[in-house]
Amino acid sequence: MAGRKSDFTLPTLDDLFSTQELRDDAKLSKIRDIPLELIDDFPDHPFKVRDDEDMIQLVESVKERGVITPATVRQKEDGRYELISGHRRKRACELAGFEALRCEVVDLDRDAATVLMVESNYQRSQILPSEKAFAYKMRLEAMKRQAGRPSKDNSVPVAQNYEGKTSRELLGEQVGESQDQVRRYIRLTNLVPELLELVDEGKIKMRPAVELSYLDEDSQRAVVDEIDLNQCTPSHDQTIRMRKFFTDGKLTPEVVSAIMGEEKPNQREKIVLRGAKVRSLIPKNIPVSQTEDYVVKALEHYSRFLRQRAERDSR
Repeated sequence: MAGRKSDFTLPTLDDLFSTQELRDDAKLSKIRDIPLELIDDFPDHPFKVRDDEDMIQLVESVKERGVITPATVRQKEDGRYELISGHRRKRACELAGFEALRCEVVDLDRDAATVLMVESNYQRSQILPSEKAFAYKMRLEAMKRQAGRPSKDNSVPVAQNYEGKTSRELLGEQVGESQDQVRRYIRLTNLVPELLELVDEGKIKMRPAVELSYLDEDSQRAVVDEIDLNQCTPSHDQTIRMRKFFTDGKLTPEVVSAIMGEEKPNQREKIVLRGAKVRSLIPKNIPVSQTEDYVVKALEHYSRFLRQRAERDSR
């Protein structure tokens, strides 16, 4: 049929004139031991490298068996190398006393390197909200720039390969999050470090954190001051009201203090009585509906007994 594209694709020159063995050798030629002093960390690398128990185990593994999976780097114009994946392996080599890191050198531009850097860290067992926030932001920005550039193959903008989906939708599918959740994570990058740390610690939940991200730095620091003063974090409802006051240009430190000073239901002091233990001390002829009255009267009686004993002891 005229105009129909053939499903047949011609083999490349590499396919025609090289064997799999030669292609494997070509890949191996890009793997080399590079001095640690020549390897720079990826700019604004969002994933933290911690000297924790997992790192201790990795150091022992490196000492015993070396770096099994090569790190990935790209060569910079000044001849140095930029680390794309393998920041923990690099740190382990430093702690193990090694002078070089086994690396695969790849030919990628900054945006493609950013996408690969983020993808390579998804396999981590624990990723903090702040790490996701900056990683998603970096990758989304790189994807948008890539979408605006022509494809090398057919000079058609890469965005046309998204099948009508936005960059955020595509990123959400790739990382297993809804596009709304991706948006929420990226909003966290607008938080001051003190609030972002509270999010990482689980003391501020996602939705309140997102509301706070719309406040300017001065207002956020007023919230930090109140958190330190009252030893409590704002509820979702409180952050919604603070954002509303801020949008209306009325959020002052005094307003923040007034909102944060409110007693929240989950902060009211509670006394928990174990049912089985309490019930065993109450006569069986007292119905459950009257348990509270019985306990209150018993406490009043015990309180009178303590006062009378105190008076006798003071004579």
